[in-house]
Amino acid sequence: MRVAYLHGFAGDPAAWEATLAALPHHDARAIALPGHGGGPVPATWDESLAAIAGAIGEVDLVVGYSLGARVALGLAATGRAPRAILISVNPGIDDAERAARRASDAAWARLLRERGIAAFADAWEAQPLFATQARTPPERLAARRARRRALDPEPLARSLEVMGLAEMPDYRGAVAGARISLIAGADDPRYVAIARRLLAPLAPLAPLGLIAGSGHDPTLEQPARLAGALAALAGLAGR
Repeated sequence: MRVAYLHGFAGDPAAWEATLAALPHHDARAIALPGHGGGPVPATWDESLAAIAGAIGEVDLVVGYSLGARVALGLAATGRAPRAILISVNPGIDDAERAARRASDAAWARLLRERGIAAFADAWEAQPLFATQARTPPERLAARRARRRALDPEPLARSLEVMGLAEMPDYRGAVAGARISLIAGADDPRYVAIARRLLAPLAPLAPLGLIAGSGHDPTLEQPARLAGALAALAGLAGR
């Protein structure tokens, strides 16, 4: 089975290393997204999807976390990927919410450009959404922080402006026609609720995997448990 793995915003392919190490052997392709070492950010969301699809090539499944999950959903919804497993995904927002979200993304982009990657990373990691990461083993957390601080701030800012939630189409209506499974950290109530709302019309055919002991980012907080959930949902067990 050929599987592509897409990291979250301000992440990189190495974010998947611990999870992949705990999975059965398969053809795994963890790629860098545009603005994160995977080339420049294209001008639009759809052009970005096309570029990412080209970088991935032909696969059986796309697995994404956060920004990567939104991309994976976009690939599945537009027929560019046959199947997706989405971790901590926001599938889209109402048009009435876009202006506020665009302003928020612009503020983060401004922080990147004016104060640099270290100041941005400190503020980004201090968000309540990531509070559960304080339970992560210190060496794993330090490695993630070091890689984040090595990223180039300008392409990250462009990623926010082009691939942020405000610029992404609302895929909520497309979920029923796509082959997807969802995963969320059990200690991330906001995204557990989003996942349950998204899957409600599809249950029990589209299962929700909850990762015990994890908040928003299971790739960091519980990579082995995440691997178990992915293996089950992807049909990798015993391969």
